[in-house]
Amino acid sequence: MSAIATTPEIGRSVLAAGRHTNVHDLGSGAPVLLIHGSGPGVTAWANWRLVMPALAQSCRVIAPDMAGFGYTERLPGDVHTMEGWVAHAIGVLDALGIERTDLVGNSFGGAIALALAIRHPERVRRLVLMGSVGVPFEITQALDAVWGYQPSLEAMRGLLDLFAFDRSLVNDELARLRYEASIRPGFQESFGAMFPAPRQRWVDAMVSAEADIRALPNPTLVIHGRDDKVIPLQTSLTLSSWIPRSQLHVFGQCGHWTQIEHASRFARLVGDFLAEATTDEPQPLS
Repeated sequence: MSAIATTPEIGRSVLAAGRHTNVHDLGSGAPVLLIHGSGPGVTAWANWRLVMPALAQSCRVIAPDMAGFGYTERLPGDVHTMEGWVAHAIGVLDALGIERTDLVGNSFGGAIALALAIRHPERVRRLVLMGSVGVPFEITQALDAVWGYQPSLEAMRGLLDLFAFDRSLVNDELARLRYEASIRPGFQESFGAMFPAPRQRWVDAMVSAEADIRALPNPTLVIHGRDDKVIPLQTSLTLSSWIPRSQLHVFGQCGHWTQIEHASRFARLVGDFLAEATTDEPQPLS
């Protein structure tokens, strides 16, 4: 059996919005859709591996590789847009027969979660936005470096230093694993074409309108690492001030990898939030 066939990054395959999509589907109960970030070589498993088992104790956890990433099918002529990513996420829900879900979005995935909740309010119950894109900000040097990644072991070491506050998490073995992930067939080709310079335009393209964000009725948990170099803390301060039914949790001594650097605390925080007052349905704002 090949290494790819046995990697834990492979879940099940579903046909979603016209593409064969790699999805992790575990646990039972109310569904929660986890949407990963946009680092080179990223997969849903790499992003969420430390928190999926804990969340699956009380929820049905759905974690897809989004279009253009991981082991999800790449189609000829792919051009990725927010509309396409939202349609893909809806396609995953449809393929699994899920009418309504909680959403957890990490960074780039937070922008998708916001856009999905705005465009398809009937499909979303609660929102968790972690180090989220989706509001205006000036691109950081770190995000520019992430999106401009050119594969090398040294470049991957540099990116991992940007992601994590705790340097003990960043070792040569992890750098090698993530570098090898970034050069799997098709991975860098699609990633390199996704966010070409100048990259401020891709930040801007992921922004949802302030009025739409302010109109969100969903209970929302906004999470950020205080020491995040990739996405500024101000984005979460903005989201928490714009979303009426929001609460904000800032992890100290934490970079962009909240779900990795503080995995057990993150899982408890999110699990408790999703379990609160399950009959508390979003209501239209007056």
